[in-house]
Amino acid sequence: MRILVTGATGYIGKRIIPLLLEQGHTVVCAVRGKLRTERQYPEEDNLHIVEADFLKPETLTNIPKDIDAAYYLIHSMSNSVDQFHKMEEDCAVNFKNYIETTNVKQVIYLSGITNDTKLSKHLLSRKNVETTLQSKHYALTVFKAGIIVGSGSASFEIIRDLVEKLPIMIAPKWLNTKTQPIGVRDVLAFLTKGLGKTELYNTSHDIFGPEVMTYKQMLLQFAEARKLKRYILTVPIMTPKLSSYWLYFVTSTSYKLASSLVNSMGIEIIGQKSNINSILDIQPVSYKKAIKYAFAKIEGNEIISSWKDALINSRFKKRASTKYLKVPKHGCFKDIKEQKVLDEQRTLEKIWAIGGENGWYYGTFLWKIRGFLDKLVGGIGLRRGRTNKTDIKTGDALDFWRVLLADKDQKRLILFAEMKLPGEAWLEFQVAKGKVYQRATFRPRGLAGRLYWYSVLPFHGFIFKGMINKIANA
Repeated sequence: MRILVTGATGYIGKRIIPLLLEQGHTVVCAVRGKLRTERQYPEEDNLHIVEADFLKPETLTNIPKDIDAAYYLIHSMSNSVDQFHKMEEDCAVNFKNYIETTNVKQVIYLSGITNDTKLSKHLLSRKNVETTLQSKHYALTVFKAGIIVGSGSASFEIIRDLVEKLPIMIAPKWLNTKTQPIGVRDVLAFLTKGLGKTELYNTSHDIFGPEVMTYKQMLLQFAEARKLKRYILTVPIMTPKLSSYWLYFVTSTSYKLASSLVNSMGIEIIGQKSNINSILDIQPVSYKKAIKYAFAKIEGNEIISSWKDALINSRFKKRASTKYLKVPKHGCFKDIKEQKVLDEQRTLEKIWAIGGENGWYYGTFLWKIRGFLDKLVGGIGLRRGRTNKTDIKTGDALDFWRVLLADKDQKRLILFAEMKLPGEAWLEFQVAKGKVYQRATFRPRGLAGRLYWYSVLPFHGFIFKGMINKIANA
């Protein structure tokens, strides 16, 4: 089959594409910028990447007409709370209008469980998208999941942060809310096995794990699986805003995502039973087993996708095309350094492992302070880390940077700053002719940008020098 995958750079999209290819399907990936995807997959005859922004209907003509099925995996959890509902509806309307002109017979939509009459804004939006996607021209199959447990998933990483950082938690009362988590492997099994199943045409099914649990129980069982002793005290005085800040400062999540999650976590998410498990011959694993699978991926350095790689920074969204790979030269402040290297390959490997748990090789504590200050002013800080310890792909999040280019053939890495700045910043590494080149470029915005550059200049003097020396001595 020829299958369209929307949300191809998202958490589920990145994971389902290899599975579909393994099953012999031809996959068409719809992305807003080819830059983020074209280097993520090896060149294959049955993989095609097209640029399509579902907020811009005129770009959808890049999607071929001869597709048999489509996955709708577009969600906006990290977008503005005031705008996401309208954005999600617009995306769904534009998708439907175009897909109805193609040969598509089935659209599969991954939504959230919505069995409560009082829904959060995000769950209400998901329900609205489901209604919008219904059509007389194709069959709609909807799978509704609750908390997804897997390496790199937002819920998993937030739980992991809380459990591993806090021996004692004074937590909001919504930790007593019941939910029904499901492993990401099982979600992918439902999505792939439901493809082409005519008995699932125009149906909707909740998919969930075998246990009904509170968020508090999820935290304690996670701690037990990690062999950690944790104590949790829930208090009724935490407002949604305070709860959001609690998650924001303790975990690696953004404030917007924390706010969205808090609004959803006050509502019970328990699946309604159906015969979907027997139809597709799937028996979802327990919560503890899902945790075990997740850590097997983490310890093997095999995390395929992470919620942290989502484009949460609007400034980078405007740069998700190749024309912005050329770092500006005019009207910028620069710090350029070079150093001889003895082994180009080892130096390149060290560059490719920078950030995250490996740190920045010199003055890492100062990088951490910069990340903390960024958090204080509403930025993302350093806590996103990196998805893979030794490999970097274009579009990945890397601490408070975004990877604009990661090309080992060119021996070149370009990072774009996503921290709060009065301007724009790039950090570039390149290995060539027995040398490593390190270029920091800052394009200031107004007087504040110029004052910022001069205020950090003394630190740049020894931090950047120490960093390139460490990298060169790989």
